[in-house]
Amino acid sequence: MSEKAVQQPDWRRGTVTSNGIRLATYELGDSSKPTVLLVHGWPDTHHLWTHIAPRLAERYHVVAYDCRGFGESDRPRQVAAYSLDELADDLYAVAESVSPDDAVHVVAHDWGSVQTWEAVSRPRANARIASFVSVSGPNLDHLGQFVRDQVASPTPRHLRNVLAQSMSSAYTGLFQLPVLPNVLLRALGNPTVWKQFLRAVEGTPPENVDVADSLRRDMVTGLALYRANIRAKLLRPDPRTTTVPVLQVVNERDIALRPAIYDNTPTYAAKLWRRDTPTGHWLPYTHPEYLTGLVLDFLALQTNSGDPAPAIERARLFTEPKPLAGKLVVITGAGSGIGRETALALAERGCELVLADLDLASADETARACKVAGSAAHAYLLDVSDTADFVAFAARIRDLHGVPDIVVNNAGIGLAGGVLAATDEQVDRLLDVNLRGVVTGSREFGRQMVERGVGGHIVNIASAAAFTPSRSLGLYSASKAGVLLFSESLRAELAEHRIGVSAICPGLVDTNIVSSTPIAGLDAEAEQARRDRLDRFYQRRGFTPDRVAGEIVAAIEHNRAVVPVTVEAKVGYRIYRFAPWLSRIGARQNVTG
Repeated sequence: MSEKAVQQPDWRRGTVTSNGIRLATYELGDSSKPTVLLVHGWPDTHHLWTHIAPRLAERYHVVAYDCRGFGESDRPRQVAAYSLDELADDLYAVAESVSPDDAVHVVAHDWGSVQTWEAVSRPRANARIASFVSVSGPNLDHLGQFVRDQVASPTPRHLRNVLAQSMSSAYTGLFQLPVLPNVLLRALGNPTVWKQFLRAVEGTPPENVDVADSLRRDMVTGLALYRANIRAKLLRPDPRTTTVPVLQVVNERDIALRPAIYDNTPTYAAKLWRRDTPTGHWLPYTHPEYLTGLVLDFLALQTNSGDPAPAIERARLFTEPKPLAGKLVVITGAGSGIGRETALALAERGCELVLADLDLASADETARACKVAGSAAHAYLLDVSDTADFVAFAARIRDLHGVPDIVVNNAGIGLAGGVLAATDEQVDRLLDVNLRGVVTGSREFGRQMVERGVGGHIVNIASAAAFTPSRSLGLYSASKAGVLLFSESLRAELAEHRIGVSAICPGLVDTNIVSSTPIAGLDAEAEQARRDRLDRFYQRRGFTPDRVAGEIVAAIEHNRAVVPVTVEAKVGYRIYRFAPWLSRIGARQNVTG
């Protein structure tokens, strides 16, 4: 059965001549509005923008063109005709033809982005290019300098960066050969085969991929891009600065380009925004709605046509390479202990923080500390046990700040003593906060992440008590065991959406939860005396919340499933898995005594 053809926009066709080369152009929208110029890469044509151009044309004059060697444009035979100098000349020729009086806003992908970097690095760029959205395409001069810098100071991390990029770029070496790549690409150039290839490497829906009838020919002709530019730029980089505003969209799962190669961009781009997402190379096909939204938000900022969108504001916070920079993070129970230390750790990494707590004053204090660390932070009052209030809170955060990239469901309370001695009120409160609150936060923000479609991460704070049975912590253990198994199940459910879920299981950590934990079955005086003894014991143990925060950050960065924290938690986790009878013997000890 043949695939259904993608509906083409109603393009207005034209031509522009650049240095004797005829370039096919395609226009949408009102030509009196600001012009957005769309530049494709290899092996695409203007068809790459099929899903994006119509939405942009609702607000802007949109122009796409087939780069030389592709689609309906001319195909010079000499390899030298595909140098970045020639390609940048083409871009300027199209821009001056379709928008003779005003600078254009450029959105480019892959080699389209590479050639636009060359264009914005020229002295005349400010007069002709108003802004630049770069997707899946580096500045080759920046890349060449990056490799030199990494090799010049060969730390293990630098060597890993170079090795990782070398492996991802291995195909570019193949493309330098004279005959073999031509043969391979003629086979890969069948549209059906190409669509299945994109589906296999990054899950691109075949029905989203729109290719020209000239695909096979475009693939082979486009080899000249690699042959004319890669070796020259890597061997003799000439990095230059630009003052054109740039939004750099970095795809963390790009099969060809590793995120680390963009870390030196701030050195050369004076006005830089950066957005990292767990997406692949062909973002215009895999997530066209998401990319269109980013472009529209950035253009609104550059044209002063609306309030800056939260996601773009966060991207502007990016001033130097930092893990997780620009991410929006929601943390419950952020007023103290593990929640506060996690907020501070993520603030140091350039995240924007939404901090919720039952004690608004303490959340405010954490927010002020995060601002001192250089990050934006917002404090909110929230009782996670109130499901309706939590649902409304999640909707409010989406409307005011956007969909969070990371959610840390940290709010929790303790309950010690025997199960039989606990009151119904104590049981209900414990489960409402520790388990139902985690479920609500995970569901509400998880739904938002799924709808957005570009992944995310959810962290749920469980406890070593989840796998360490105890006669004195039965109800607390039950609530945290529920969090652990819920998190593992949710991780499986959300894996297909590229949303990670981590369950953090701290052991004995010195936080204020101990001093406020009720102990069932004791009168007030005996309860306080026993709490004081426990509190002193935890203080002597000396494991502080900032160390747990470090484990949480690592779990986010490496997408870890279950993270026991502290020696006793790690030992207890393994005992429960491999020798559960030992856990049952230990459970008979009265740990609150």
